[in-house]
Amino acid sequence: MSSTTSGPVPASVTIERRVAWEDTDASGHYHHGTVIRWVEEAEGVLQERLGIDLFGRLPRVHYEVDYAARLWYGDRVEVALSVAEVGRTSLRFTFDVHGGTAVAARGALVAVHAESPTEGPTAWPDTVRKALLEAGPQRPERLT
Repeated sequence: MSSTTSGPVPASVTIERRVAWEDTDASGHYHHGTVIRWVEEAEGVLQERLGIDLFGRLPRVHYEVDYAARLWYGDRVEVALSVAEVGRTSLRFTFDVHGGTAVAARGALVAVHAESPTEGPTAWPDTVRKALLEAGPQRPERLT
């Protein structure tokens, strides 16, 4: 008889949004820049749920996204954001943007913890590191 033990699960959250008029471009579907805004909205919800505030101390150093499907004005979307890695001073999120049953966009965002706007990267406080690495899935933010 074997038993499996699962360790801590990194923090994650899912939010729902609608493609707004201002999210679209001349092609009629969502603009590429909309994805980063949705990802940052999910990040804000995640920080809220975890009880941490990294606003102004988490500059972005890398962002990548693959677009797989179009989303149109009024479409309901689900943005799933997960902590993928936490280094000594950096953090890597991964995300999926779903529209209906399809993945519309998928990517990653890397940020660096910097307590001071004039100094370089700083190590994560132990409480923040623990929350990022062990808090698991958080309550989603759903449209009503």
